[in-house]
Amino acid sequence: MAGVTSTGPGHGRRLVLLIAGLYFVVPIACALAFSVGIGSPGQQVSLDAYTGIGGAKGLAGSLVLTLKVAAATIAVVLGVLVPALLAVRIAAPRLRTLVQAVCLLPLVVPAVALGAGITTLLRWGADRYYGTPLFDGLVALQDPEFPVILVLAYALMALPLAYSTLEAGLSSLDLRVLVEAARSCGSSWPRTFIHVLLPNLRGALLNAAFLTLALVLGEYAVAALLGYQPFAVWTVVVSGSEAQMSVAVSIVGLLGTWALLMLVAAAGRTKRLEEAS
Repeated sequence: MAGVTSTGPGHGRRLVLLIAGLYFVVPIACALAFSVGIGSPGQQVSLDAYTGIGGAKGLAGSLVLTLKVAAATIAVVLGVLVPALLAVRIAAPRLRTLVQAVCLLPLVVPAVALGAGITTLLRWGADRYYGTPLFDGLVALQDPEFPVILVLAYALMALPLAYSTLEAGLSSLDLRVLVEAARSCGSSWPRTFIHVLLPNLRGALLNAAFLTLALVLGEYAVAALLGYQPFAVWTVVVSGSEAQMSVAVSIVGLLGTWALLMLVAAAGRTKRLEEAS
């Protein structure tokens, strides 16, 4: 009886892991089979979809746009959240609930609604302020080479993810002790922020940056509604004429994202081992 009791939970965990593994692996395996032509009538198995990725029309431009927007989004999210959360925890702890509510609010706004709202606002602004300096500002926000409006939209969408990650990192630190120790040694506030607080938040910063990057790489609705063609939109557009290549690019992007996640996790483990030693 004791043996049944001890092995039951283990079998249950293995079953859950098996189901979860199949849930993720089966669609990827099917996509991989389709991309190489397995199961396609009258088509030979080949890697043409993968070898042709480098010369795909529009891929390089969409990737460059995506990476530029991702870098700017990460900078905006971390540049706004990190000082705000540190200031709230150190100087105004009573505001933590308000800040949490504001940061998590984008979770209840669907991406389609956000994109439609931004489009409507931009159209109204263009009609209302045509011929004024504000109109020129609205045009600059929508520059196809570097759409600032897309950066702002993605920063808003990434806010809940980055907030949760940074809040978890901050919860593991005794900020008051760190700040008081640094200040008692004569460190200025900027020096304390850069040389004391940020190094202790390295793991949380990397995780927040990774989650923001993953969101920008995979987000489709807002970019499509605003009329831009980053990586996710290009993948959908090219699927109409090059379905296999579209799937192949998606698989390569997914594997790249996983590899980046492993690098972030490895960096975090290395940091913890160095601290422990």
